[in-house]
Amino acid sequence: MQLRASSGDLDKTTTFSSKPWPLPNHSLHPRIMRDFSPSRNSSLRVFFARQIQQLVALCIICGVLFVSFHTFAQQPPQLLLQSDKFPKKIWQSWKVDPTRFEHRDNERARTWTVKNPGHRYEVLTDDNADNYVTHHYGPLGLNRPDIVHVYQSLSAKIIKSDLLRYLIMYVEGGVYADIDVEAIRPIKKFIPKAFDEADIDMIIGIEVDEPDFASHPVLGSKAQSFCQWTFMCKPRLPVMLRLIEHIMIWLHELSLKQGKPISDLYLDFNEVLSGTGPSAFTAAILAEMSKTVGEPVLWDQFSGLTEGKLVGGVLVLTVEAFAAGTGHSDSGNHGGKGAMVKHHFHASSWPTNHPRFKHPVYGEVEKCNWNMECVKLWDANTAFFDALPEDERLKIIGIKETKDAKKAELAATPPMSPADQIPMGLGPIIIPAEDGSNQAESAPDPMVGMPDRSEDEVFHDPKKVVDEHAESDPMPPTEQEASDFRQQQWMDQSADSVNAQPDQSMGEESAELAPASRDHFAAIEDIIAPVLEARGTEPEATPLEEGLTPGLAL
Repeated sequence: MQLRASSGDLDKTTTFSSKPWPLPNHSLHPRIMRDFSPSRNSSLRVFFARQIQQLVALCIICGVLFVSFHTFAQQPPQLLLQSDKFPKKIWQSWKVDPTRFEHRDNERARTWTVKNPGHRYEVLTDDNADNYVTHHYGPLGLNRPDIVHVYQSLSAKIIKSDLLRYLIMYVEGGVYADIDVEAIRPIKKFIPKAFDEADIDMIIGIEVDEPDFASHPVLGSKAQSFCQWTFMCKPRLPVMLRLIEHIMIWLHELSLKQGKPISDLYLDFNEVLSGTGPSAFTAAILAEMSKTVGEPVLWDQFSGLTEGKLVGGVLVLTVEAFAAGTGHSDSGNHGGKGAMVKHHFHASSWPTNHPRFKHPVYGEVEKCNWNMECVKLWDANTAFFDALPEDERLKIIGIKETKDAKKAELAATPPMSPADQIPMGLGPIIIPAEDGSNQAESAPDPMVGMPDRSEDEVFHDPKKVVDEHAESDPMPPTEQEASDFRQQQWMDQSADSVNAQPDQSMGEESAELAPASRDHFAAIEDIIAPVLEARGTEPEATPLEEGLTPGLAL
């Protein structure tokens, strides 16, 4: 075949052969030809198709796992492991680890391990608690950075301590007890024989059961509460997580209200109790009970409890179980068969930084220890004080401050030698003589020539005044006369202490106060003394221990 092609001036004819191209020598490339055969190509297509299908399936599985893990991390599970048994763990928290415990704390802690040898015992300290919370609630745990942030931001130690116990109990469960709580009986005794452990998720006790004070302006929020210095629960209970989240919401709201970060919040005594303490603990448990049983659960169901009661998986024990010996709410004593622990209260110094309400004259109503007569006296005196004119209130406050300063000065005075400590007004006194024999002497009458004598020595009990006059006066005064004398004498001495003018008589300052206010103020010592005397406690000898929560024995 011939084709003609022209290019510019060049004209030539190119001849192409119609003979086909030579085929490759099959004998030289049998393997190559076999690989490119139609059957082989089909096999390769099937192979690659299967590989792609497996790869797609693997991607889908990975995607499902990723989504599941992400969902799991964002939504903490409720119960990972259902168990009929309580974890055999005992938890406490303190400033230092057990190797550095004081003897007192070591003895308390030893009661838990000795009476429960099959339980694990662990103490979280100020040094390792942050790491514990980060481990369990951080990215490798429940992935709750909000909880970790709030806990690490707290500077108030009591708030941090309360929150820590709830965090521990939610993650691991077991028994939590404050460091100053002594075990009286083994943990297995916490569950009465009438109940099955499988039906119980949580065991708590009543701390205060004083419904008569529910409407009191100061005591009302503390009059009905469960105990949280000792309690027991299984892990991952919803009530614990809800309590934790409620505390975080409360802290954030308080931060906005005060315009301060969480680390700088100011909290008084009642705010601590209602925010993280027994009041918050009680409210959370009652709400969870109501949710579980499907109807409102009120405190009335537990008031006057004489035996354990199971409601919504929560076993509520009597006051005697965890709060025996507190002197209120029919708490009994530590020798009772229902007493499980003994709270010594030596580790409760937090009210120093979070003070109770303290009246400038009549002090703290908590010192009444839920005694109705004492509380009524406190209420009456504070109400009367508030109704006085401002100038009279200021005068009364000044007298009280002077009196307190005198008491502080007396307390700081070094004690006298035994030979100088001669009681007055107590009748015949036996004084050892130098030769070893005993010699009887009569003590002088306290009401004669003793202007510097402290009013606390004679003014508490009118009967004492009557007895002291019996020997020297043929006609001793009546109790009413003694009481009148006691009030007038005390007012005169107080007025003399406050009076700045040396030439004024002792009675002028007292006369400036209205008679009614003078009589009311003279009864300051009567507010608490009768109640303490009934319990065999002297008001000045045993003041309210620093750090005791409301409702505890003085």
